[in-house]
Amino acid sequence: MVEIQLDGKKVEVQEGSMIMHAAEKAGTYIPHFCYHKKLSIAANCRMCLVDVEKAPKALPACATPVTQGMVVHTSSAKAVQAQQSVMEFLLINHPLDCPICDQGGECQLQDLAVGYGQGSSRYQEEKRVVLHKNVGPLISMEEMSRCIQCTRCVRFGQEVAGVMELGMINRGEHAEITTVRGDTVDSELSGNMIDICPVGALTSKPFRYSARTWELSRRKSIAAHDSSGANLIVQVKNHKVMRVLPFENEAVNECWIADRDRFSYEALNGADRLTTPMVKQGGQWHEVSWQQALEYVANGFKQIKNDHGAGSIGALVSPHSTLEELFLTKQLINGLGSDSIDYRLRHADFESAQGVRWLGTSIASLSSLGQAVVIGSNIRKEHPLFALRLREATKAGAQVYSFAEAAYDWAMPLAKAWTLPATQWLTRLSQLVAAVAAEKGVASPVGTQAQAEDAAVAKQLLAGTGAKAILLGNAVAHHARATAILRLANWLGEQIGASVGFLTEAANTVGAQWVGATPQKGGLNAKQILDGGSKAVVLLNTEPQFDSAAGQAAVAGLQKAEMVVTLSPFKTNLEFSDVLLPISPFTETSGSFVNAEGRLQSFHAVVKPLAETRPAWKVLRVLGNLLGVPGFDYEDSQQVLAQCVGADKPAFVPAQLLSNAAGAVDAQIQEATAAPVVASMYQLDGLVRRAPALQATKDGQLGALAGVEVELEGQIQASAPRANAEEVNA
Repeated sequence: MVEIQLDGKKVEVQEGSMIMHAAEKAGTYIPHFCYHKKLSIAANCRMCLVDVEKAPKALPACATPVTQGMVVHTSSAKAVQAQQSVMEFLLINHPLDCPICDQGGECQLQDLAVGYGQGSSRYQEEKRVVLHKNVGPLISMEEMSRCIQCTRCVRFGQEVAGVMELGMINRGEHAEITTVRGDTVDSELSGNMIDICPVGALTSKPFRYSARTWELSRRKSIAAHDSSGANLIVQVKNHKVMRVLPFENEAVNECWIADRDRFSYEALNGADRLTTPMVKQGGQWHEVSWQQALEYVANGFKQIKNDHGAGSIGALVSPHSTLEELFLTKQLINGLGSDSIDYRLRHADFESAQGVRWLGTSIASLSSLGQAVVIGSNIRKEHPLFALRLREATKAGAQVYSFAEAAYDWAMPLAKAWTLPATQWLTRLSQLVAAVAAEKGVASPVGTQAQAEDAAVAKQLLAGTGAKAILLGNAVAHHARATAILRLANWLGEQIGASVGFLTEAANTVGAQWVGATPQKGGLNAKQILDGGSKAVVLLNTEPQFDSAAGQAAVAGLQKAEMVVTLSPFKTNLEFSDVLLPISPFTETSGSFVNAEGRLQSFHAVVKPLAETRPAWKVLRVLGNLLGVPGFDYEDSQQVLAQCVGADKPAFVPAQLLSNAAGAVDAQIQEATAAPVVASMYQLDGLVRRAPALQATKDGQLGALAGVEVELEGQIQASAPRANAEEVNA
């Protein structure tokens, strides 16, 4: 440790730290633009100049290492004069467009100009102009004349996102940030460049000119897409979500969020929202009151139960639904006497799990792994924030291995990549297992022989130091031989000293297992329900033709049912549904998600439900009352959560429930005959599918489903005039 004196206070910091780090530890603010705690030091802006005793001139705090006994003054006349001079230079060419700048009100340059700028400029010449660039549908670079060349965006791309999509060309007043070749910015984390830009050079295209910062209310929430459980700040104006930003949580998402968490809010305000209950009669859709719709559903379920038995009623639930919604749906189905409920719509292996399958380690620990074996995942696209942490680990020397169907670009070095069809993964993994067994001198659990190239990999896996993890992706979870792959992974993990876990697909995949949203006593699984096995089906927040392994075949299967009830925020499932009930998306309801590491995170509604939309937990509660199911007397979602997880509401899934065990390895390998179904990044759920900016990206266009929106709009036009709406009472 090194001790320095900072503004008269003694501060101890690690050797090699900069003056800026010492100031942060002491709680002393030093003005800066280019410095960011998550990025490398560039020392571009010089705004952080400080007075160091015995130094002939002011020195940049971000790039000056501390030495024993150093005496630093951050607000002496020498330091302030240097900072004021830098500010004058920064403002020479900066356009005076604060009144129309989206960054106005949260601009670092604006804030520091008040403290260190002059009332007028001595510069009388023409200001320079930098031409705008079109870099895609997410980031606006229309006003690059505002750029102060801090290079935060460049360093973010290189060091965090792993792809250098922006760079600086030319020198002096001709210097500018550009893609050089006129390309688009396509990183799945690109929106973070908007956040770290200290001026208004990079702004959000979807948000552009839609509101002023001081008009927005800031409310905390949790991301509803992948399993990271990223913490969000949702900004609201007039009960409408206007913008989504990251809320810093070092243990979960640090200070970053993925683009789908940032921009999917567009779907919340789209034309496809379902705003009133609808019932299909005579092949035509009619808008009805809540009371009419719920009574229609209750009477239909009672009739089907009488005609076909309780087992003929089933539910397909989305793992993007809240813990409370999943619990109440299960309670409703079980209360009617059925056990047919499932969240595993994209799965092909329905073998009962011994516990709650999870990540197997903490999210934060991914940053410090020594070795990681990723099987069946394009982790960069499917789990951007997990990939970010693995990328950080590789910078410290971590070895990353990949089993995948394609040679994906993960923007990180790979020690070894096996690229082969999913129908061969089991055999190839068993060969690696045989090689590890031979190298370690233990009996192999499989009958296959190792390949020659596997011996070197086995040595590396056994000799590797530091924490190790085997991470199973969505393609493994959805694989027809998922359990067999897990058994091999468990054996391998035990031999090399690695944790084994699933990256898990959705925001609440772990939560769905926790509440038991799967058949527990012989009920129908998702495949059987989608094949037409149930006479009455509840669809919670899901579109089976897009969200299931069955694809379009799900339409024909569900058309066999006598009644299909869709609870969704959107006009969807029109071909086979009989009732549409408008439920609130995550921004309009309170609830809880459980992320991949088993962390339980609750959130409140950030805006009022749109029109006659109601939180799903309220709709399910009233439906339970109408059907005479006992125990449906909850007054708020917190009571549902307490009933679901216990009154003490643990911060994590109890450790005794977490298990990735799967039994003994099969000696004989039997491969799957079909590849698993995995959703592309911007087709994962109904929200991202309906976000125009995300669908306009390169990744969105690759996975787009053409004509869906047009088809939906065409079918809705035949609906009858609105009936008198009645609220679902709290």
